[in-house]
Amino acid sequence: MKALTERERILRTYKRQEIDRIPMLDQPWDGTIRRWHREGMPANMAWEDQFGFDRWIRFETDNSPRYERRVLEQTDRYRIETTTWGATQKVFNELDSTPEVLDFYYNSSDRWEEAKAAMLKDHEDRIDWKYLEKNYPKWKAEGRFLQLTIWFGFDVAHSRLTGTENMLIGMYEEPEWVTDIFDTYLNTSLAQAQKILDAGYEFDGIFWYDDMGYKGSPFFSPDDYRTLLKPYHKKAVDWAHERGLVTEMHSCGYIDPLLADVVDTGVEMLNPLEIKAGMDPFKLKGLYGDRLAFHGGINAQLWDNPELVKAEMERIIPQMKEGGGYVFASDHSIPNSVSFETMKEISDLAHKLGKY
Repeated sequence: MKALTERERILRTYKRQEIDRIPMLDQPWDGTIRRWHREGMPANMAWEDQFGFDRWIRFETDNSPRYERRVLEQTDRYRIETTTWGATQKVFNELDSTPEVLDFYYNSSDRWEEAKAAMLKDHEDRIDWKYLEKNYPKWKAEGRFLQLTIWFGFDVAHSRLTGTENMLIGMYEEPEWVTDIFDTYLNTSLAQAQKILDAGYEFDGIFWYDDMGYKGSPFFSPDDYRTLLKPYHKKAVDWAHERGLVTEMHSCGYIDPLLADVVDTGVEMLNPLEIKAGMDPFKLKGLYGDRLAFHGGINAQLWDNPELVKAEMERIIPQMKEGGGYVFASDHSIPNSVSFETMKEISDLAHKLGKY
């Protein structure tokens, strides 16, 4: 078939329709991109253009309680600061490092009403209208696939607001508190998304982060998912479908036991299929490939070894692309251990294997 535009290719993949080649959508670390520039990628070259990857644009808004941001301590190696979600974290200066969360202010149901009241304050600057007004015409002219990031769910609640242990204990002991958190997160984010649509901006889909597992196990049982969280996933999907938008959920970790219910919400695409946590793309394709598209599934731990990662690609891609509904990517992101030359080999093979 004739070459499709980037947007056409991605949209048709959500619907498992015929395409010219599989989309290629990934996220290198900042340090990875800097490495590639040091090793030969032209300074003014976008990495997607260098390797022939597709692009998506994700636009998110601010539904946080807007806790005061303060720097509490600063050294040559790190700073300790508070976030708008009430967390206190140590942010290291090293490139690609992960902040260490030290404390959560909104760590119990006793403080939840304070956070909820602040989240419900509808400030106009929760949406970066200037950024949207400046960039949206360019995105449309370039034919980009546009997603609204919806900020809700277990992952962003436990990791940003309450802390993991507090959230998991709350799911058992205070489920009404937890579902009120899910409800407030979702309603505030959808209200902001609706404002954007009402202002005349057209988007293609919604995307949300909701890591629900770790290595070998979900954080909670299928019954807990079905009772506490699934209704909010379903509400987000229904909201999107009513507006003609496609939907994608990101969940790291092993979530296989939850997937029958996840698919039942109507979500169209799952990312990132974390192999190193125990996810099996072939099993998922066999069980849900008639209802679900897949994004990822190439073990990121192998990407610094050309022979191993290419063997994995040759094993995974042909079967996952069969019948449509597959986007090539790592099973999380591209680490800074991946050289420029290795990435050229990976992208060349992805283009070869991804053609229909």
